[in-house]
Amino acid sequence: MITRRHFLKTSAVLGTSAAFGGVASPAIAAGAAIKLGYVSPQSGPLAAFAEADKFIIDGFLAATKAAGANFEVIVKDSQSNPNRAAEVAKELVVDSQVNLMLVASTPETTNPVATICEAEGMPCISTVAPWQPWFIGQQGNPGAPDSWKPFESVFHFFWGLEDVIAVFTNMWGQLETNKKVGGLFPNDGDGNAWGDAKVGFPPVLEKKGLTLTDPGRYQNLTDDFSAQINAFKGAKAEIITGVMIPPDFTTFWNQAQQQGFKPKIASIGKAILFPQAVEALGKAGHNLSSEVWWTPNHPFKSSLTGDSSAALAAGFTKATNRPWTQPIGFVHALFELAADVMKRADPTNAEAVIAAIAATRLDTIVGRVAWDGANLPPFAAKNVAKTPLVGGQWRLRDGGGYDLVITDNQTAPNIPTGGKMEAIA
Repeated sequence: MITRRHFLKTSAVLGTSAAFGGVASPAIAAGAAIKLGYVSPQSGPLAAFAEADKFIIDGFLAATKAAGANFEVIVKDSQSNPNRAAEVAKELVVDSQVNLMLVASTPETTNPVATICEAEGMPCISTVAPWQPWFIGQQGNPGAPDSWKPFESVFHFFWGLEDVIAVFTNMWGQLETNKKVGGLFPNDGDGNAWGDAKVGFPPVLEKKGLTLTDPGRYQNLTDDFSAQINAFKGAKAEIITGVMIPPDFTTFWNQAQQQGFKPKIASIGKAILFPQAVEALGKAGHNLSSEVWWTPNHPFKSSLTGDSSAALAAGFTKATNRPWTQPIGFVHALFELAADVMKRADPTNAEAVIAAIAATRLDTIVGRVAWDGANLPPFAAKNVAKTPLVGGQWRLRDGGGYDLVITDNQTAPNIPTGGKMEAIA
């Protein structure tokens, strides 16, 4: 028999005084848990994205239990493999019969999971992939924009290529260069979108008076970047950009140093988001730059616990003895959204859950998430919610280790900067 339950107010959750909410939630069978499926790359070359998963999920379960809610989170590892991601998504939908799918971290995980969910009519929220690779990669004909159509059951929140291009070029504008750029775009969901002649970096850089040298797509886990390095040296590129998996950038950067290629600026997406990836480069990581989605200094707090960004990051470090990483904020926000949606929908009614996601207007640890179509083209307006993005550089500390310093916030002035751009030198 279907009954109704209530999410109860609570305080002192995870060390904060916050109410989970007093909003009634339609229940499933009496005593049964609301099942959330969660897929992320917990092993393989993208595993750094999932480093904080256990910490976030444990905190989510503690907070919602204290609030009187009964959630179960069924976690699956994509193994950094798109085929495996699709396989485990199917298991969660068919075998586990989850009420809502959550998925994070790069198109290689988000896209196949979202594709399965769309085919099965399963409500799904995804994050940690620029919206263009996520949206375009799932279209029947990615090369034909006129054929693109909205999705019915899958929703995404993150920033877009327009944002990262603005952030990178704003950072580059702080230093004097010859405006010659070398591009490193792999043959994967991110690389094909970032390097796309229509929606990626090439047309925007051209409009801004920057000359791009793109040696073409390479395969992930390449062990020799000599061809790319020679192309960049020949073009006299003083700026390097691209979107690489962490081990590939380590290989490229070490080989570039060995072969005497030393650009003034290297702004690389994905690969150097994590402290351990920069630490692996030794002193050669100093002044590398990247997009910055979330830090302890971001002026946002959790709708679930009331924690500030600083408190959430400190909690992770205390629990793991590891420095904070950017995915902490977005994985936490993913579960904030799940809790908020399930306050407003019957978990057993997929259409009701989908409608609740679409109606979401929530202030989260990564900022406001609202599927309201703001700053998006019409074809993506239904399915995508944008979040703010700034840029920063890794600075080597005197005693060792690195700090990430926000160096440009023109795209999100409410997020404070900590310094200006410096040449790599």
